[in-house]
Amino acid sequence: MAEVFKEVPLIDRDGRHVKADVVLKDTVIGVYFSAGWCPPCRDFTPLLTEVYDELKSRAAPFEVVFISCDKSEGAMQQYMKDLHGDWYALPFGDAHIGELKESYNIVAIPKLIILSPSGETLSTSGRKEVQTRGVACFNSWVRGTELADKL
Repeated sequence: MAEVFKEVPLIDRDGRHVKADVVLKDTVIGVYFSAGWCPPCRDFTPLLTEVYDELKSRAAPFEVVFISCDKSEGAMQQYMKDLHGDWYALPFGDAHIGELKESYNIVAIPKLIILSPSGETLSTSGRKEVQTRGVACFNSWVRGTELADKL
């Protein structure tokens, strides 16, 4: 599991707490900075959900962690219920959100950062890659990671 999420609390789409070290183990992680009030986010999120669902149907080791830029917990929860895939999120207002925004220099949303299972940044252009290549982008993300020999 990526060190960046070690000891970080996560919730699932229904708001249940999950252990990051369990749900992110041996996976490529899409760190998705987004908000329900953002029109480009609302346009991209269904596409990311479609790609996520297709990868999961193929048993691909891929997970998304949503980092909310919403203005309230209720707005975050509504956005997750309306448009998100069955992925994970940091709880609204969690201190790690600011740290992650700073670490990945997030100045605009939506932004999809792709991490290897060990936490290495594989791509800072995940959104563009998903938009242009769909599920095929996963193969380029995995190439050269510790998962390449397992797939």
